[in-house]
Amino acid sequence: MAGENPLQDPMAHTIDSDFLHLPRETSFNIHDWTGQYLGSALSWAGIHGLTKYMALELFAVVLLLALLIPMAARVLKLGYPKGLLANAVEAICLFIRDNAVVPAIGEKDAPRYLPYLWTLFFFILVNNLLGLVPFLGSATAALGTTTALALCSAVLIHGSGVAENGAVGYAKSIVPHVPLPIYILMLPIEIIGHLQKPIILAFRLFVNMTAGHTLLFVLMCFIAATGPSLLNLLVTPLSLSGVVVFSLLEILVAFLQAYVFTFLSAIFIGAALHPHH
Repeated sequence: MAGENPLQDPMAHTIDSDFLHLPRETSFNIHDWTGQYLGSALSWAGIHGLTKYMALELFAVVLLLALLIPMAARVLKLGYPKGLLANAVEAICLFIRDNAVVPAIGEKDAPRYLPYLWTLFFFILVNNLLGLVPFLGSATAALGTTTALALCSAVLIHGSGVAENGAVGYAKSIVPHVPLPIYILMLPIEIIGHLQKPIILAFRLFVNMTAGHTLLFVLMCFIAATGPSLLNLLVTPLSLSGVVVFSLLEILVAFLQAYVFTFLSAIFIGAALHPHH
């Protein structure tokens, strides 16, 4: 990955890089540093170092494990969540269960898929929110990340359909019972529709996160573009006000996009499990 300076290239903020850009136009080469200390551990996968987004994803995993495992252990011990963060996490989990997973999959099958869907939601959420931290970025603004997440869901979607209905039964369910001429016409359409599901998941999250961060960067660029002119006295407060407003909106978008990705995954799983409903 290239190590473009985000002050010179606006799109450098929204793409992966070997470098973590720091204040005062300095950079830290994450790829070389992780390659030096983790290269032997990563070599089995053909990776010789981590990029910025890969490091942020790993940080998100470590952060979630450090927060949620002790929290879950305390809930098991006390029988109820204790503390503001624990209650907030429980509220989110219950909201996803009751408003997304159970309606989409069914009360009987929902418990089997809740661990995956909860994990999916919190992983996407943390990566979305990391993009609001100065000099970091959202790994979910990279198409490679969203594609990998979508493929995980796609494997679970079709694997669940085959496990529940059998390979032949699931294949038959792709097209409803219709006359043969209509079946021949609908078969390629339905196959394309199934292939589109992971594409929809990947592109929806990628586009929304990339657009938000690009908008914030463009607003800041207006300040630099006006330079030391008198116009800068008007542009600077307007741009900063816009950044504050849209940053608050981005927090909402971070939660919303994580929820939408999880909800759509649940809907597709439910459709694969119960194709005739």
